Amino acid sequence: MGLQLKDLVVKKEISIADLKGKVLAVDAYNNLYQYLSTIRGPDGTVFTDKKGRVTSHLIGLFNRTASLMEQGLKLIFVFDGKAPEIKLRTWEKRSAVKAEALIKFREAEQEGDVEAMKRFAARTAILSRDMVDDAKRVIAALGLPIVQAPSEGEAQAAHLVKRGDAYAGVSQDYDNLIFGCPLLVRNLSLEGKRKKAGKFAYEKVKPELLSLKEILQNLNLTLDQLILLAILIGTDYNPGGIKGIGPKTALKLVKEHTSPERLFEQVEWSRHFPDLKWKEVHDTITLMPVTDEYQLEWQPVDGQKLWKLLVEEYDFSEERVKSKLEKLRPVQTQLQQKGLGGFF
Repeated sequence: MGLQLKDLVVKKEISIADLKGKVLAVDAYNNLYQYLSTIRGPDGTVFTDKKGRVTSHLIGLFNRTASLMEQGLKLIFVFDGKAPEIKLRTWEKRSAVKAEALIKFREAEQEGDVEAMKRFAARTAILSRDMVDDAKRVIAALGLPIVQAPSEGEAQAAHLVKRGDAYAGVSQDYDNLIFGCPLLVRNLSLEGKRKKAGKFAYEKVKPELLSLKEILQNLNLTLDQLILLAILIGTDYNPGGIKGIGPKTALKLVKEHTSPERLFEQVEWSRHFPDLKWKEVHDTITLMPVTDEYQLEWQPVDGQKLWKLLVEEYDFSEERVKSKLEKLRPVQTQLQQKGLGGFF
């Protein structure tokens, strides 16, 4: 879903060149869902191999990751672990929404309504365990480290940045900020454009760098107040938030109340969420488990593994994979010259 903070946060446009030599902690699930939602055919359907297996996520992952590596970015992919109990409750609602979207997509398909197909297709994106495993195989073959979070990948990515093991987190969502991520990069793309979800059209985008410190100073909030604001407008743990309260109203309310208890009493929290206490949402965010048990090692690209996986197993274009591997060759040369630890 993603936290709706767009209208409140200050952001700075940057270029890919500004990130050269930087270690970036990528929210892997957010990244893969982005590809699943946008890398589709003109009618909105996902790309598949000859066996009918979805490949949209692998196409996006391989192409964009290889391109970013060519530019000197040092990536870490952080994967979600066990979802918080509170989040599992919201999945039932999400599953229902996706099921409804799939029904409407099939109806549009039967009627030959391409526009409706595109509109509903992106809402049906599902990332299976096999798809995640294949994504990990691609990442490993590219020589990039994988960090397995005990729970939310966003919180673990934020933890890497806070520890100094990464320069910034990478995600399209703003959720990393409420987990205390000091720096967040959005729109990490070389193309300068992004496909609009559900549409066969593109919009111009530039990478953005968000500083949590600057955002809090600009809004005159503490991190805990930002978390309260997020709960009012809706998080992954209380989707939709309090009906009728948007970001600007939430900001005003948070500043008016020094007591969270009075704040949530005024907005009639119990009426909107009769089976969920606001404190449970708050504690889920602030007490999210993270781990220090990970190894960050960058290895040479394994071209043979990538060829076998992408070309032989998933029917990727031989010419396209060969071209990407050739472009990564200078990266490998630098790895050999400087040593794995000294690269970038």
